[in-house]
Amino acid sequence: MSREQLERLRLDRARFLYEVYDSSTIRLPDGREVPRLPSHDFWIGDGEFCGRIGFRFQPGTEALPPTCPGHVGYAVVPWKRRRGYATQALRLILPVARAEGFARVMITCDESNEASRKVILANGGVFDGAFAHPGPGGRTKLRFWVPTA
Repeated sequence: MSREQLERLRLDRARFLYEVYDSSTIRLPDGREVPRLPSHDFWIGDGEFCGRIGFRFQPGTEALPPTCPGHVGYAVVPWKRRRGYATQALRLILPVARAEGFARVMITCDESNEASRKVILANGGVFDGAFAHPGPGGRTKLRFWVPTA
């Protein structure tokens, strides 16, 4: 989770949770609001909050709108990283995606995010190319497909 997200959570938990889970739209970094996709969201914990993971999708298709970077997104708070939480959370969310009819899911990460790349590869991810992120900074993103079975 970003520092900004953690600060928003600290300042107003109810509003943060509404924006993350209940709002019918999401706000993109450029300020635009787009419809929220159906999703399954989970908090990662070990008795304390460690992060979150979510599977978002359009029913019946692997396709995603251009505003959605991948089917699965996850984040672990900085003080809980490098303990295997993200790897285990991804492993546990794959059957959720399979139950929705997906044989594989797409996950992207920044080219410089070696930790995320390791999480994806540890769960069977197959590299499918790099692309320039359309957002601010134009970072290079890596795309992987991870089988759900």
